[in-house]
Amino acid sequence: MMQKKGINTVFTAIIAIFIALLTGFIISAISMIFMKGFPDLWTSLFNKEIQFAIKLSFYTSVISTLMCIIFSVPIAYGMVRMQFWGKKFVNTVLEMPMALPPIVAGVALLIIFGNTNFGRFLSELGLDFVFSVKGIILAQFFVNVPYMLRVLKATIQNIDSRFEFVARTLGCNRMQAFFKITLPLAKNGLVAGIVITWARAIGEFGAALMLAGATRLKTETLPISLFLNMSTGDLKLAMASATILIIISLVSLFVFQYLDGNQSNQSRLGC
Repeated sequence: MMQKKGINTVFTAIIAIFIALLTGFIISAISMIFMKGFPDLWTSLFNKEIQFAIKLSFYTSVISTLMCIIFSVPIAYGMVRMQFWGKKFVNTVLEMPMALPPIVAGVALLIIFGNTNFGRFLSELGLDFVFSVKGIILAQFFVNVPYMLRVLKATIQNIDSRFEFVARTLGCNRMQAFFKITLPLAKNGLVAGIVITWARAIGEFGAALMLAGATRLKTETLPISLFLNMSTGDLKLAMASATILIIISLVSLFVFQYLDGNQSNQSRLGC
């Protein structure tokens, strides 16, 4: 009995050490950014380049997140509630951008929307994605839509399908049951997905760099600003961009965890 208790204590201590080491490492890394960026953050916010990067980051991330919502809500519902041939294959394809390195995703988009018949056709319609703001939005959408899908699929899976069945027995069709029952119950999961997708869109770098390029005051989002200023040795502006990105990420993460926790509590309560 004593030996078993001793082994349990050692095992718990080992786990605690691993948790402490990783937690300390992450805190140390983030703290270094804050220490370098915070002293000059306020003055950097009045810099024309940083202001442009912030505005463009918010603009592109909001648009790409809206696109993710439009596509993810019906697709997530269909992947959870409907059965069809090849469902596993489709699910794998939909999640593939999440597994790709962002820079590879950017190359793929560049090949499709670049100097190809399809790319030239879109260009004639006024849809130029290469080296443009539209390219940033497209890159953010392509990379982040699988994350939104995964959050929404998990949310819908936790909603008892019997609620929809009862609504349909009371006269609702499938669409009405979705909008009146499933979507309201998925509210917290949807908001959590929006927050984390938006935060990831603001921080998107690799795919946007390959498709839209890195041009100051044209395609310069916060991550691009960080890259350009680090490349030219302007650490003051680089650390300002990094600090802003970390603050956005931390706030988004706290909101996501709070909403995700509420969603889990609702599922356990059967609400």
